[in-house]
Amino acid sequence: MSDYEKNYGNYGVQENAVVVTMNKVYSWMTLALVVTALTAMYVAQSETILGLVFGNSAMPWILMLAEVGVVMYLGARINRISFTTALTLFGVYSILNGVVLSVILLVYELSTIYAAFFATAGTFAAMSFIGYTTKKDLSGLGGILTMALIGLIIASLVNIFFHNDTLTSIITYAGVFIFVGLTAYDTQKIKNMLAYSNGVDQRKIGLLGALSLYLDFINLFLYILRLLGSRRN
Repeated sequence: MSDYEKNYGNYGVQENAVVVTMNKVYSWMTLALVVTALTAMYVAQSETILGLVFGNSAMPWILMLAEVGVVMYLGARINRISFTTALTLFGVYSILNGVVLSVILLVYELSTIYAAFFATAGTFAAMSFIGYTTKKDLSGLGGILTMALIGLIIASLVNIFFHNDTLTSIITYAGVFIFVGLTAYDTQKIKNMLAYSNGVDQRKIGLLGALSLYLDFINLFLYILRLLGSRRN
């Protein structure tokens, strides 16, 4: 067998492995979204849990800090913990996020939530497909979007104190565009990381990728939901 045939064969095996793992990435992401949705619906229907979570002004902040802690721990320790532990932490994060997001079921009309979800799903699918199939390097876009995201976070924090309607609208539209772009960028980044994993456990790379795409989906959904409005009276 020639060197070309060997290299081509290895490339084919690697490419197939990437496809298999990317399918798992989307499966893990979808499962996490389902867990979050079911948790949110359960909490929204339980007056006891709602009282425990939102009856204390500090509890939502504690839950959000716990979420940040889980994400940071996963990112920093992914290579030192077992895949089972990492998957369990992802599940814990999905549940915590469901508890926090249960409030949207109390604030927004169900028709608006459904519309926002389907709009998000369609946009996410299209942008992830573009990110996966495009031959253009999106790494430069990633840097721009990261800086824009930092600016978005700062503007959101500032607006907590000022409650400016114009700034709120700018933040909402900017959030949609940023996470639309991040969906394509993160998809390509995950694909490239898997292609050049060089023996690293692809499941762990894929799990972190699923977490990234999950966050992109959730944030895109929240900004589209704000854009559509229609809160309950």
